[in-house]
Amino acid sequence: MRFLLADVPTLAWWQDLGRLALAAALGGAIGFERELRDREAGFRTHMLVCVGSALFTIVSAYGFSDFLTSGDQVIRADPTRIAAQIVTGIGFLGAVAIIRQGLTIRGLTTAATRWVAAAIGIAAGAGYWSSAVIATVLTILALWPLRLLSYRVFERVRPEERDLAVELTAGASVAQLLHALEEQDAHVESIQVSDQGDRRLVTLTLDTPSERLVPELSDLGFVVGVQWHK
Repeated sequence: MRFLLADVPTLAWWQDLGRLALAAALGGAIGFERELRDREAGFRTHMLVCVGSALFTIVSAYGFSDFLTSGDQVIRADPTRIAAQIVTGIGFLGAVAIIRQGLTIRGLTTAATRWVAAAIGIAAGAGYWSSAVIATVLTILALWPLRLLSYRVFERVRPEERDLAVELTAGASVAQLLHALEEQDAHVESIQVSDQGDRRLVTLTLDTPSERLVPELSDLGFVVGVQWHK
C-alpha cells in the first residue's frame, strides 16, 4: 500500500517551467498572427488562454499529490477533472467575441483561435509537447495561407457582379477606402454611402471587378466586412 501511494506522479519545478513556457510561446505565436492583422484578441490574450489552460491541466493532474499520499486510506481522484472544465469554460470566453455586424458575423475565427489555444495549452500542460507544436503550426497555416487560398477559391467574381458592399468601422473615412481601391487599380463608377448606427455601409460599382479585392480589403483595419452582390 505504501509503495502504491509513493508512486503518485509529481512534477519538478523545472518541468513546470518547461510546460508553462512552451504554452506561453505557442499561444503567443498564434496571438502574434492575430496581432499583425489587428484583430480583437491578440498576442497577450492567446498567450494567457494557453498558459491558463496549461496551468489548470498541471494542477488537475499533479497539484494534489500531497493530499493523495497523506493518511492510511487510498483516495481515488480523476487527474483530468479540472482540465476537462476548460473545454466548456473556454466556450463562454469565445462566445463574447462573436458579434453580428451588418454584412458579416465577426469574431468566429477569434473564438475558434481561443478554443484552439486552450487545447494547445492542455496538451502542453499534459506533456504532449509534439502535439502542441504540431497543432500550433497547423493553426497558423489555417489563419494565414489557407485564408488567402479560401478567398481565391470561394470568392469568385461572376461577370454580373460589379457592386461591392464594404462595411467600415465607426468614424472611418470613405477617402481611406477609395485610396485603397486606387492602390489595387480598381476604378469606381459610382458610390453610395449610408450610415446605420455606429457603422457605415459603402456600396461601390466597379468597372473591372477583381478577385483580389475581397482579401485585400478584408485585411484593412478600418474594414468590417466585404461582399460582392448583384
